[in-house]
Amino acid sequence: MSNAKNILIIYGGGGSEHDVSKVSSSYIFESISKTPHFNPILVEITKEGHWEQAGRKCSLNGRILKTPTEQPYIDYAIPCIHGHPGETGEIQGFFKTIGLPYFGPDSEGSIHCFNKVTTKLWLDMLGIANSPWINQNINSPIELDQVKEFFKKSNEDVFIKASNQGSSVGCYHVKKEDFLESTIKEAFKFSQNVIIEKSIKARELEIAVFEYQGKVIATEPGEIICPDGFYSYEEKYSNTSHTKTDVRAKNVKPEISKRMQADAIKAFKAFNLKHLSRVDFFYTGDGFYLNEINTFPGMTPISMFPQMLEGTGLDFAEYLRDNIDSGLK
Repeated sequence: MSNAKNILIIYGGGGSEHDVSKVSSSYIFESISKTPHFNPILVEITKEGHWEQAGRKCSLNGRILKTPTEQPYIDYAIPCIHGHPGETGEIQGFFKTIGLPYFGPDSEGSIHCFNKVTTKLWLDMLGIANSPWINQNINSPIELDQVKEFFKKSNEDVFIKASNQGSSVGCYHVKKEDFLESTIKEAFKFSQNVIIEKSIKARELEIAVFEYQGKVIATEPGEIICPDGFYSYEEKYSNTSHTKTDVRAKNVKPEISKRMQADAIKAFKAFNLKHLSRVDFFYTGDGFYLNEINTFPGMTPISMFPQMLEGTGLDFAEYLRDNIDSGLK
């Protein structure tokens, strides 16, 4: 291992997706271990905020990982953190400050994509269709008249979402006017901004966008098939989930699929993303709406991103090797 490059895989973070991050990090660890000149090192940010390796506290001093037994020089980092502080941009800013190359988008792209309000504003500016929406801020009184008017225009069927959360955390389906105000207040527990979004009766399709050998590639859309129509956190990750996935969605018009792929790449480039993202769409049959962009999608055994990537014929371990080697140069 003397000539191997030390690859820091950091996971956890203490957020709502802490445990999912742990499962994803194991998958990435196994994939990186297939490359002889990589030495993967797993470090957890605990729910209490401590850095630990194998249950013992450690710290990153510059690019030296100080542990109780050794002090390896870190060549490259993979922030395998879903939600805070990975997809929110904080840890990327830290890595950039100490000059440590890393996998995934930079701070700016992560911040914009994790905030549903800024995502919507960017999509509107880019001319990329997304579902009708309005915003409420915790520092201002709830504009209930505006919310009720939007609710009626939305056929009395909306989703109320905390702006700065992932994996359906702080997301509520509301079909009764009497529940609007209380649900907005509940969503404020998760984020200072809340969006009220028209419910779209549609299929949920996902596209993996990734870089390989200097090219940005978008897969054909895959599909989430959720029995109750709402892809909740429990449906995503529970062992009892009844949700099914198709790596290649069936019965999607070819011209729609191509337009969807083009919009996914357009958004990827406009948000200045890097290496990977999963772009989620609502497909109505005649058209589509871009729902959200995940800058570090799940890497669990049932996650769509690695399945869709490998569906193109590319091995996931080779994909990681190519990007890490490029970063090390």
